Amino acid sequence: MNALTLGIEEVKGVGAKRAAVLNEVGIHTLGDLFYYLPRRYLDRSRTLPMARAPIGQEVTLIGHVRQMRFVPGSKPRFVLVVEDETDDIACTFFQGGRYLQRNFEEGDELAISGKVDLFQGRRQMVHPEYEFIRTSEDDLLHTGGIVPLYTSSADMKERGLRNRGFRRMMHGALGAFADQIEDGLPLAMRQRQGLGELGDSLRKVHFPTSMDEVAVARRRLAFGELFDLQLRLARLRKKRLEQPEGIVFSESQKLVPQLLASLPFELTAAQRRVGAEIYADMQSPQIMNRLVQGDVGSGKTLVGLGAIIMAVENGYQAALMAPTEILAEQHYINIKTLVEPMGLTAVFLKGKQRKALRRELLTAIESGVAHIVVGTHALIQEEVHFARLGLAVVDEQHRFGVVQRGALYKKGEKPDLLVMTATPIPRTLALTLYGELEVSVIDELPPGRKPIRTALRAPDRRDAIFEFAGDQVRQGRQVYVVYPLIEESEKMDLKSAVEAYEELCHGYLAEFEVALLHGRLAAEEKAEVMDAFKQNRIQVLVSTTVIEVGVDVPNATVMIIEHAERFGLAQLHQLRGRVGRGGEQSFCILVSYASAGAELSDSRERLEMMERTQDGFEIAEKDLQIRGPGEFFGTRQAGMPEFKVADLIEDENLLQSAREEATRMVAAEA
Repeated sequence: MNALTLGIEEVKGVGAKRAAVLNEVGIHTLGDLFYYLPRRYLDRSRTLPMARAPIGQEVTLIGHVRQMRFVPGSKPRFVLVVEDETDDIACTFFQGGRYLQRNFEEGDELAISGKVDLFQGRRQMVHPEYEFIRTSEDDLLHTGGIVPLYTSSADMKERGLRNRGFRRMMHGALGAFADQIEDGLPLAMRQRQGLGELGDSLRKVHFPTSMDEVAVARRRLAFGELFDLQLRLARLRKKRLEQPEGIVFSESQKLVPQLLASLPFELTAAQRRVGAEIYADMQSPQIMNRLVQGDVGSGKTLVGLGAIIMAVENGYQAALMAPTEILAEQHYINIKTLVEPMGLTAVFLKGKQRKALRRELLTAIESGVAHIVVGTHALIQEEVHFARLGLAVVDEQHRFGVVQRGALYKKGEKPDLLVMTATPIPRTLALTLYGELEVSVIDELPPGRKPIRTALRAPDRRDAIFEFAGDQVRQGRQVYVVYPLIEESEKMDLKSAVEAYEELCHGYLAEFEVALLHGRLAAEEKAEVMDAFKQNRIQVLVSTTVIEVGVDVPNATVMIIEHAERFGLAQLHQLRGRVGRGGEQSFCILVSYASAGAELSDSRERLEMMERTQDGFEIAEKDLQIRGPGEFFGTRQAGMPEFKVADLIEDENLLQSAREEATRMVAAEA
């Protein structure tokens, strides 16, 4: 048995009550305990004579207890005076004094560590770490060398597991069980990658002799996590490629050429390349499992439509699932316009529809009359049955969980799967989230698109900003104004979309038709507002981020984002992508209310990057660095694995090495 799977109760000193508080912070097994890494380290490896202890710095001092006393009063305290041959220092404890005074005797030799300050003209340490120095015990667990500091919950502290107690428990557990830990990485692989043995690496990451040792040990643990993930993904990919049970589609002879001929423009080289990759997948006996990444406005939906039409020409149905009704309906309208002249039937399925209409749609889908079915997650409800689903397309994939993607897939008999996203995903995340998929990137925008002029402005420029917006509307253009909240929050002093709508209607933009769009509107109301905006019956759309993805109004040329500092970079990039979709010059104005301190410098760094570049992949890399992978997508449904050690930003090279080793191992498996 691998020691890592043993229950935490196996550790000496961990009874039922301590086990319960450890369980609350996710520590159930020895593996959980050993991977509960220090939040930081204190380097106490150098001790100083007391006379040279610098004021205001963390130091370790060694001396004998000369005197101890308990001082009662409004702030009772226990004072321990420790001296060496050069000077003395007072150690003051405001908590647990009565208990502590029973701990010491005059003459005890101690190592004390903490920050030195001055009190009434003499050196003191408040609540220092301390350890008794005894001839039989040369390893100074709490004060000598590099000392690990751990995160402790309030309940852990109550059970004697603040830093000192936790270190003692960890040290004992490693001493008892580290030699029984099985290393899952083969020796040859560890040698190739220059990695230590697992048990030894766990010892060193908790109780190192130097910070270099911490880095080496951490690298071994991070590699192990990344390798486990990449091995699972590599096996999934191999299994898929070894099962030639998918549909073998024939190349489109009629409908795809007809689609391309009907377009008033040529496809970009990137669109043609990615289309060819998809068609090749569809013609092979393996089940297609491909991710298409395309920056905002790169035309990935058109590439997906080519695959949909190819499936239909081969006698199959195709389904396209999108995360919001606005986006799904827009896909439906665009697809219907393009395929109806070919004699194909596209239908739209969403959550709330009239019963009679829904029955009609479900019958059309089950009978095969509906060739193309576009919808939200309503597509995966039980009552939806396809006659012959051959291709499942999932748009804005990161907004769906793996379960939802799988549920759509199961609506057919091993259909091909195409997942698409307009959120540029940095390479490290693509390898992590989609390592079992083939990845295509549309890295080119259609010709004739003018770069969107982006400007960062302070709130005192709002008069000029809305005057400019009004000028654009007078020239026949349209404007988006985006806010982060729907209603005023007491906690955040943000203008809400509702308040802004009232302000603009009666103020800056009173002469124009202004409408409000937000997530709490009924689906029908949202659709009506969007339709009126597309028809230019509404000139100014005040909105929350429901317009973030997929809304396509070529006549809109101005995007004003209020409280831009509250948005992530990827979200700002998506919002900016709602303009610049026609031939006219477009503008994105970021209004930042960040006022001081870290918030100001952090938001300025992000917003200045938006001014500087329109490259979605560059922006995504920066966003990943700033916010970390857990927040990158703004949703835990992304399927983002939880790493205890690995860091996708710092460990990009390690991830690539882990992928190569996983591929090598899977290739060698029978």
